[in-house]
Amino acid sequence: MSFGFFSVPTPVNEPVKEYRTGSPERAAVKQALADFRSTQTDIPMYIGSQEVRTEQKIRIAPPHDHQHTLGYFHEGNAQHVDLAIEAALEAKEAWASMQWEHRASIFLKAADLIAGPYRAQINAATMLGQSKNAYQAEIDSACELIDFLRFNVHFMTEIYQQQPNSAPGVWNRQEYRPLEGFVFALTPFNFTAIAGNLPTAPAMTGNTVIWKPAYTQVLSANVIMKVLKEAGLPDGVINLIYVDGPIAGDRIFSHPDFGGIHFTGSTKVFQEIWRTIGENIHKYKSYPRIVGETGGKDFVVVHESANAEEVATALVRGAFEYQGQKCSAASRAYIPSTVWPSVEEKLRADLAEIKMGGTEDFGNFVNAVIDERAFDKITAYIDEAKKSDAAEVIIGGNYDKTKGYFIEPTILLVKDPSYRTMCEEIFGPVLSVYMYEPSAYEDILLVVNQTSPYALTGSIFAKDRYVIESTTRKLSNAAGNFYINDKPTGAVVGQQPFGGARASGTNDKAGSLLNLLRWVSARTIKETFVPPIRYEYPFLQTD
Repeated sequence: MSFGFFSVPTPVNEPVKEYRTGSPERAAVKQALADFRSTQTDIPMYIGSQEVRTEQKIRIAPPHDHQHTLGYFHEGNAQHVDLAIEAALEAKEAWASMQWEHRASIFLKAADLIAGPYRAQINAATMLGQSKNAYQAEIDSACELIDFLRFNVHFMTEIYQQQPNSAPGVWNRQEYRPLEGFVFALTPFNFTAIAGNLPTAPAMTGNTVIWKPAYTQVLSANVIMKVLKEAGLPDGVINLIYVDGPIAGDRIFSHPDFGGIHFTGSTKVFQEIWRTIGENIHKYKSYPRIVGETGGKDFVVVHESANAEEVATALVRGAFEYQGQKCSAASRAYIPSTVWPSVEEKLRADLAEIKMGGTEDFGNFVNAVIDERAFDKITAYIDEAKKSDAAEVIIGGNYDKTKGYFIEPTILLVKDPSYRTMCEEIFGPVLSVYMYEPSAYEDILLVVNQTSPYALTGSIFAKDRYVIESTTRKLSNAAGNFYINDKPTGAVVGQQPFGGARASGTNDKAGSLLNLLRWVSARTIKETFVPPIRYEYPFLQTD
């Protein structure tokens, strides 16, 4: 029972540690890396109160050192999906009935645990399991996940505070109930923070969740689950399973208590999920909430008034941080012929300095792509470009998977703005550049807007404010997150709510109140203090 209107701590973005030589955070993460390296972690599924182990164990290895075994996780089957559904439904009533401030406290504690005693461990797990360097891991698995937890609690209270007006003699109020049934969180490999946010955002508003992470993210997913358990999350609220996607989908999307999906992944998979839900719509108690952030073919459009040095730096960071494996990564650039020579010169100089290798060597800017399947897909684009008359590999283009899945930062200069690498999502360290004549700038904006089916992120580089203003307007539907004189990556929770439309998803803006609204179902209550006792209205009186 609550006896007050409670204010949660005002959220502020978690400071990003720098991992300089001699810093305590550098020493701590190096020790955590060594600890993971020296042991083989055994990772169970978490279903209800049980840690579930099976005879089907799958090996985990660093993408940059695929011969080393970090541990094993226990793969489940359809029976484990059913058990997870039962656990989620069994936990639902008690969790939904818990006072909101007690739910909030669990996730605020989880944020503090990640900020403190678990920081090195979750960063090291991300560095090894997903091949992120120390800084990329810090801004993701530590800071962004902490921000999601703290800001979402704040957004939840803002939602609860939104109440209707009341006329004299009436008290109107609005409840924000969790959805009926359970929520399915299907999470990607590339951001530990996303993997943590997709199950916890629905959970904090009173939903119970089945969480299926990407197999290549299980090492850090296990750390998240350990944190949530230590923070006091009750059994069955979030059930973590490792089951093949089609098997999980077959059980979940045919269940009458399926209440919604929180998804980040490929456009193709999301469209298949949407189709399946549509076909099964007659089976559900309610219309499920479908929330998804999918692909991107993110652009950088450069005007002749732009600063070439700023453009080149944004392209190096935007295209090649985390090997381009960000849905927001700069993947296509349109640069005027008058600016390109200076941009190219700096790109060559910067990329000549960049080192590539394992994440344990802090001097490496570029690490490995996530697995062999991704390696083969990305390098096929590079090989095709090498043979094509419509494209030229001008920087990089080399690769090797002997020890790890390493691909050099690669820049293609294309002759046709509709060439394949300008249109299709590659999800790797490949940037395609199209050089245009400055007089064709307005035409290029049409090309930018129409080339790709996606609309996730994009940016404009220019000094001319009239150009900035008109470009922002003309590309209003081309990107859900639009950047002016900055790279198209690096959205911060509470500052740049993230998401796009078109083939990039439902644009429900993770990192804002808009996303939390998708996980509640409002009930309006009207209480009349002195009800009428006669049916007549004044207009019925005779003249």
